[in-house]
Amino acid sequence: MSDRTLAVEMQDVEYTYPDGTPALRGVDLAIEAGESVALIGPNGAGKSTLLLHLNGILRGRGEVRIFGLAVSQDNLREIRRRVGLVFQDPDDQLFLTTVAEDVAFGPLNMGLSRAEVADRVHQALEAVGMAHAGDRAAHHLSFGERKRVATATVLAMRPELLVLDEPSSNLDPRGRRGLIELLNRLPVTRLVVTHDLPYAYESCTRAVILAEGRVAGDGPIEQILSDEDLLQRYGLELPYGFTPDGRTR
Repeated sequence: MSDRTLAVEMQDVEYTYPDGTPALRGVDLAIEAGESVALIGPNGAGKSTLLLHLNGILRGRGEVRIFGLAVSQDNLREIRRRVGLVFQDPDDQLFLTTVAEDVAFGPLNMGLSRAEVADRVHQALEAVGMAHAGDRAAHHLSFGERKRVATATVLAMRPELLVLDEPSSNLDPRGRRGLIELLNRLPVTRLVVTHDLPYAYESCTRAVILAEGRVAGDGPIEQILSDEDLLQRYGLELPYGFTPDGRTR
């Protein structure tokens, strides 16, 4: 790791759910500002649990820092301004009458002026290609459009770290391509949880494998996805015909 600013620092992070199920078992992870990182691994590996530690929704043992700021009760407001979390299901984030109201919700709760909020709403919807939909109800949009609007609700907060949980799930090929192009344009640090390994390859430069609550692999995305033994060991499989180096399988 270089001397660049660290967006994420996790040191010996452990978390056990109230029923006694261990989810994270001593996770060490560092992500530099500006990186795009795919977090991959089998179901039940602890990936979503890890994400929820980044903005303090869950807090276990160990240390978590975001741009040098400890994730603690005293810092939660600032942490949640810096970390934008986009959930797998957009309907978890869209609940107001119109798209514009949904996107304005976060900035309004930051105490910004109406003019500043309106500007952020416009810019966020422009960024995701949904500026035409501000007056529409989110539930009238397609799933892919709702994904874009959910992303806009987070972008309006101007996060420094964008965290996405399965962003390509349930999207048709056109929606998936549009989302990849959108996210690749955003000038923020990105951490993406995904089972879609081709999507990870197109969107990220680094991959981290999480298995049984531990980091089991970490390296350049092409190196990780080219290691068939490593992928097989953790139940990961590239789709037929896809190889990171472009060769036909």
